[in-house]
Amino acid sequence: MTTLAIDIGGTKLAAARVDRDLQIRERRELPTPASKTPDALRAALQTLIEPLQAQAERVAIASTGIIREGTLLAINPLNLGGLMHFPLVQTLRELTGLPTMAVNDAQAAAWAEYHVMADEISDMVFITVSTGVGGGVVSNGKLLTGAGGLAGHLGHTLADPNGPVCGCGRTGCVEAIASGRGIAAAAQGDLAGCDARTVFTRAVQGHKQATRLIAHSAQVLARLIADVKASTDCQCVVVGGSVGLAQGYLTQVHTLLAQEPSVYHVPLRTAHYRHDAGLLGAALLAQGELS
Repeated sequence: MTTLAIDIGGTKLAAARVDRDLQIRERRELPTPASKTPDALRAALQTLIEPLQAQAERVAIASTGIIREGTLLAINPLNLGGLMHFPLVQTLRELTGLPTMAVNDAQAAAWAEYHVMADEISDMVFITVSTGVGGGVVSNGKLLTGAGGLAGHLGHTLADPNGPVCGCGRTGCVEAIASGRGIAAAAQGDLAGCDARTVFTRAVQGHKQATRLIAHSAQVLARLIADVKASTDCQCVVVGGSVGLAQGYLTQVHTLLAQEPSVYHVPLRTAHYRHDAGLLGAALLAQGELS
């Protein structure tokens, strides 16, 4: 059975046809609309999926934000151009006429990454560091989503009570500091206005401020991982996302985590499915929910 898998992120929208054996047969991407209107997101999704939907038998969506009863609720609306509420499942069902399910993107990615190592472990945490910072928790072989869909939103735990205000409304969230958006927002002087990709490029060139910004992000993530180990006693933490997968970033996180007391140490892995973890995790979950 072929699944039309869709990944809705703060920077890009991706869609692919995924076979039952988790092979991606065709994949497309578009930028996430900057507009604050539901109509803009609906139109972008329609454009994205039109060439892919003819051979699909169901739809599985992985999206940033909280997914509650099929509706997308943006915990940080800045990550979706100000959009706070979108009837995700209803919209895709109307566009495709197919059975549709939706899940948070980091929760979906956690499920995909867990299946890579399910023979070895039963408890793991996935953290994505990208436009925002998200997470997914698998405990005793089960994905935790929570009664309201909030489980795993690790980016909205506290990193610095005197830190910047997060788009979710709290002060000093991990996401406000460690994410690509947070790195860019903290840039000053000749880096002011640069995006995170540019900051990473300048760091490779030896730019001191760029190097400090990335090191600060890695430090915040290492402390978050120590907190996660304390709260879940997970056997492994997998890191993904455009920042998390950037060259040298996870090495910094590993070094900083090693400076924490040993009880908080946990093996770190790079996301096996890299940028497709959300797509494949959603397809996996749909196999169980819609089959």
